[in-house]
Amino acid sequence: MDRVEILLPAAALVGVTALVWVRLYVERLGEMRARHIDPQSLASARQAAAQLEHTQAADNFRNLFEVPVLFYLLCLCLALTGPVTQFFVDSAWGFVMLRAAHSFVHVTYNKVLHRFALYAASTLLLFVMWARYALDLTAGR
Repeated sequence: MDRVEILLPAAALVGVTALVWVRLYVERLGEMRARHIDPQSLASARQAAAQLEHTQAADNFRNLFEVPVLFYLLCLCLALTGPVTQFFVDSAWGFVMLRAAHSFVHVTYNKVLHRFALYAASTLLLFVMWARYALDLTAGR
């Protein structure tokens, strides 16, 4: 299997992140205009959370730079060192789908139990991928 295939799910997750970023700024700028909020009064995350009513997209955007960083690193490691197997490609796409669903829930109806189930499933899948990668590395020594 071509090593580049593992980079496609990583690129897709960047796309999800970009969509959340767009939603964040559309919502934020719209709310600031509608409520006449001075941009300087939102200088910190704490100030923004205290004044803005719609913070889900901002919260989700931050989430996309937490656990997914480990996903990007794994994809890069696999692309550089291999082995890129069907297991890794399928699991990577599964991770992206779970994170996309998590983002959708977070920025729309924001039901915490639904969001948490998707977060937990995606994170456990990622840990399984890392464990498999570690085993493959040690088996090749």
